Amino acid sequence: MVAKCDCGQVPAGLFGRRDFIRIGSLGMFGLGLRDFFAMQALGKETPAHSALKAGAPDRSVILVWLSGGPPQMDTFDMKPDGPKETRGTFKPISTNVSGIQVCEHMPHTARQADKYAIIRSMTSREANHERAINYLLTGYLPLQTLEFPSMGSVISKEHGPKNGLPPYVTVPNIFPSFGAGFLGGAYGPFIAGDPNVSGYKVRDLTLPTDIDWARVNNRKWLLSQIDQQFKAIDANDEFKTVDTFYEKAYDLMKSSVAKKAFDIEAEPEAVRNRYGRTPVGQGCLLARRLVENGVRFVTVSKGWLNWDTHGRNFTTLEKLLLPELDMAYAALLEDLHQRGLLESTLVVLMGEFGRTPEVNSDAGRDHWSKAFTVVMAGGGVKGGQVLGATDSKAAEVTKDPYQVEDLVATIYDRVGLDFTHEYDTPGGRPVKLSNGGQVISKLF
Repeated sequence: MVAKCDCGQVPAGLFGRRDFIRIGSLGMFGLGLRDFFAMQALGKETPAHSALKAGAPDRSVILVWLSGGPPQMDTFDMKPDGPKETRGTFKPISTNVSGIQVCEHMPHTARQADKYAIIRSMTSREANHERAINYLLTGYLPLQTLEFPSMGSVISKEHGPKNGLPPYVTVPNIFPSFGAGFLGGAYGPFIAGDPNVSGYKVRDLTLPTDIDWARVNNRKWLLSQIDQQFKAIDANDEFKTVDTFYEKAYDLMKSSVAKKAFDIEAEPEAVRNRYGRTPVGQGCLLARRLVENGVRFVTVSKGWLNWDTHGRNFTTLEKLLLPELDMAYAALLEDLHQRGLLESTLVVLMGEFGRTPEVNSDAGRDHWSKAFTVVMAGGGVKGGQVLGATDSKAAEVTKDPYQVEDLVATIYDRVGLDFTHEYDTPGGRPVKLSNGGQVISKLF
């Protein structure tokens, strides 16, 4: 029990200010959403001027992230006539669009080719996993002196929440490069967990069974009394930031829309099975539910570096990675289309780079950033087309090279952001949303 002085206020010396921030105000009293709303990173916001264009479209983004780097020549840029030592063991199959082929282990995806565009001529300047992931998600090569915000965090800042839901969600978890960088923790992602687990519940979205809203309201009052005392002692911007976080946490727990959006078990069994009972399958289904209810940016991934196939590339792809992705990705596109959500949802399928044409001694492929593939659908993308080309080994771009900066500019443009807009970092450095990139106009 917290003691009070005669004036009815909490004595200032009862808790240390830093200790109180570290523990988390509501967290002290049994509510743990601080993990998302407060404790990821405390930072100061940039000036309030917006990058939103006038009349910006109300679009969401689903990023299906293939962490580790998928092999372009074993998925969407197959080379059946290439040199024997590079072409691998897989065969291409026709899609529902004449002239476009994909890997034989992606039959569901092949039937959705009219909905997506394949960019076969992406190229990157980075072949190290951590740095390349950061580059793809922010549009900037990483620096030791400055942490750039991910696209999800920028879109979260510019578009803000809708229907009381977090604007930016990662499924199942977060990697460092998915964060808010210099924008501050307010724009970091909500971590949704793995919706494929039995009895899936979003952590802390529901109250413990022995707590009712009357008690929560009382605790909220107590929190306000404590915070007032700390603010009177030490007026610090951190407290303003924490206040914002906890208000969001409180609102989210009371939101019926949030509970509905995350309730994946409300989906019919047939729908869940169509996506696949896998982390990626149920992650894509949850992503559809989230954008349907107002989330701005959802990242779905299987985990950390699952696609890093230095060994047993073909066995791993055939038995595990491609079947899981094939069902999930195809079901997502078909479901969004049937629900009339594909135009308002940009779906991006990519990893941080591609793989080497040469197969190594462990039957694997190594890192390759000179040429790789990104697939885009929805959000005004004209499906059934291929952009760019590579040589006979999928090693070098031979037509219409596109840089990472161009991809980032395109994603921002599709959600109505001025990708030339500048933020000022807390240190006063101007940083543009896209570092010199241009919209890939052939997509639309």
